[in-house]
Amino acid sequence: MPNIQEIAASAKESANKLGIKKFDIYGSAVDSTSVQVDQGEPKQVKATNLSGVTVRVWNQDNTMGVTSTTDVDPKGLELALKTAFEASTFGVKENVPDFSPEAKAELNNGTSHEKIDQAPVTSLIDSLLDAEKEVLASHEAIKGVPYNSLSQRDVDRFYLNSDGAMRAESHSLASVFLYSKTEEEGKKPRSAGAFRMSYGVKDLDIDGCIKETAEKTISHLNYRKIPTGKYMVVFSPDAFLSLLGAFSNLFNAQSILDKQSLSTPDDIGSEIASPLLSLYDDALHSANIGAETFDGEGTPTRQISLIENGVLKNFLHSAGTAKRMNAQPTGNANIGAKVTIGPNFYHVFASKAPEKQLSLETAENVVFVDDVQALHAGVRALQGSFSLPFDGWLINKGEKTSIDSATIAGDFRELLKSIVFVEKEGELTPGGVCPRIWVEGLSITGE
Repeated sequence: MPNIQEIAASAKESANKLGIKKFDIYGSAVDSTSVQVDQGEPKQVKATNLSGVTVRVWNQDNTMGVTSTTDVDPKGLELALKTAFEASTFGVKENVPDFSPEAKAELNNGTSHEKIDQAPVTSLIDSLLDAEKEVLASHEAIKGVPYNSLSQRDVDRFYLNSDGAMRAESHSLASVFLYSKTEEEGKKPRSAGAFRMSYGVKDLDIDGCIKETAEKTISHLNYRKIPTGKYMVVFSPDAFLSLLGAFSNLFNAQSILDKQSLSTPDDIGSEIASPLLSLYDDALHSANIGAETFDGEGTPTRQISLIENGVLKNFLHSAGTAKRMNAQPTGNANIGAKVTIGPNFYHVFASKAPEKQLSLETAENVVFVDDVQALHAGVRALQGSFSLPFDGWLINKGEKTSIDSATIAGDFRELLKSIVFVEKEGELTPGGVCPRIWVEGLSITGE
């Protein structure tokens, strides 16, 4: 991909030639390599280089047209600008998107990381083969690691507009995923997985991923049914953030304006969770690997307080929703055929010290939910309800017993208000940083 100065110069020249006064361009390029293995042999090696830009053009009537292209040379940009200009004739007349008022604002300070040299494919394969071998050797019942991946990628992003805004950044990330499966005569197959990520392959905690995968899988070998009833439930960081993501319409200003949310504009300031819980969307959190300093509209990303001591404080905004709701853009916009809003990086933490400390070492008959499944089918995002199969354990004074197939059900808003303990130590997951969350009185249906 050409550098941003070349793209800006080409775009300006083409716009002048076409008589276009107002436009913006967002683009990204991702260069990635990933490998998978199966029973000691390479299964798949995949290398991709994906790039593309989204071009938006406003005409003299202030209606907007959008087009996307993978061709960012001068001819490609000119064709994209021309196509978007022609499409602007058919653009919407109401709530027309506009430049972000912060597209030229100074970027907030985040942890800056340069791109890291990618490791050779052979070393990726060797590392993953060794990881598979170690997982298989950890217990005789583990017969395979059917899902696994070791990947690395470089990301370049930029935004520019005809008003003089110009931003660009680059970063690298690497990740490893292992998911093992058991086979024992007369028993159901059991499985578990783990995930790690870092800035580069050299820094990946592959050993930690191997150990967690093996320990979780082995802990599921001796399983039993659980009686149906209400339990104290402890959510793992990954399980809680999965649920939070499934009901993210709570904070999405576009969903609220479209009346496709559990929240309304008047809910700011209302208590929606236990006072023990606080939640930020914090793109620039020090633990956020691959943090982005600006969104698709060029707005700087930042720390946004969503829930403070259980009280709803803010929504996530694009430039358009912020204007309609008399707020500020938050750096959460993605541009395409239309502007959408999404969280960057959740940070969940305890608001204050609880009156009573809880521990898995002393708690009796607590259900630990490690991973929730079938979110696409078991979540009713506009009703707030969920009914999901899960992997987990029944824990009694530190002793873990794997739970045979069971489902957890409830209302997410009631779940937030039923939180009785937020542990102190947070854990990094793909969706953010979160500690274990204790919730009282959730329904578990066993077989």
